[in-house]
Amino acid sequence: MSAAVVVTSGVVGLAVGSFVGVVADRLPSKESIVSPPSRCVACGVAIHAYDKIPVVSYLVLRGRCRSCGARIPPRDALTEIVTALLFVAVALRVPSPWILPAYAVLAASMVAVTAIDLEHLRIPTRLIYGTALVGAPLLVLASAGTHRWSALITAAVGAAAAFAAFFALFTAVPKGIGFGDVRLAGLCGGFLGWVGYREVAAGVLLGFVLAGIPAVVLLLLHRVNRRTQFPFGPFLAGSTMITVLWGPTLVHAWSQM
Repeated sequence: MSAAVVVTSGVVGLAVGSFVGVVADRLPSKESIVSPPSRCVACGVAIHAYDKIPVVSYLVLRGRCRSCGARIPPRDALTEIVTALLFVAVALRVPSPWILPAYAVLAASMVAVTAIDLEHLRIPTRLIYGTALVGAPLLVLASAGTHRWSALITAAVGAAAAFAAFFALFTAVPKGIGFGDVRLAGLCGGFLGWVGYREVAAGVLLGFVLAGIPAVVLLLLHRVNRRTQFPFGPFLAGSTMITVLWGPTLVHAWSQM
C-alpha cells in the first residue's frame, strides 16, 4: 500500500472509531445508532461538531463535558485510537487494496464486539448480522478485484465450520459460552475463510489460547471461580484480527508444534 492509503486509513479509522463508540453505547440498550445526535449522558446537552473531533476533542476537553463538566469515559478515546491503529495495520498487511474495505469493516466490528462484551457480557445480534450484511458484498468485491472467486467458497465453508464447532460446544456446555459467541464464530470464520481454511483453524485455536491464559491466572489468584461469567468475544475478536494480519506466520508456527 502507498503511504497515502495508509495515512488515509488511519484518519478514516479515527472517524469510524468515533462511530464504533456510539454503537457500543447504544446497541446493548437497543437504541438507534443514527438518532438522536450524540449527547452528554449526564446533562443531556447535544455535543457540538467541534467537540466530536476524534481524540483531539477528548484531549482538549480533558475528558470532561463542555457543558456540565461530567467525566467522559476514556473508553471513547481508546476506541477511536484502537480502531485507527487496526485500520493502519490492515492497510499495511493486506496484499491488495481490494481487500482493505472488507477487513476494515471487520476491524471496526471487532472493536465494538470487544467493548460491548467486556462491559455487558453479551454480543448484540444486530452487530453480527450488520457486519455480515456489509462485509459479505465487500468480500465479493475483493474476490472480483483479485480474481479469487474460490475464496468465497472457502469463506462460506469457514463460516459454516466455525459456527458448527461453536454450536456443538454451546450444546455440550451451555454455560461455557453464549450463543452470541456462536454467531461471532460464524462471522469470524467467514472472514478468515476468505484467506484460507488453515487460517480459520488457527484463528479459532488462538482465541481459546488467548482466553485460557487470563482465565487460568484469575482462577489461581481466586479472583474468579468456575461459575464466573467470562467474556469470550474479545479474545475471539483479537485472535481473528491477529490471524488476518499475520495468518501465514501463525499457521507456520502451529505447524511446527
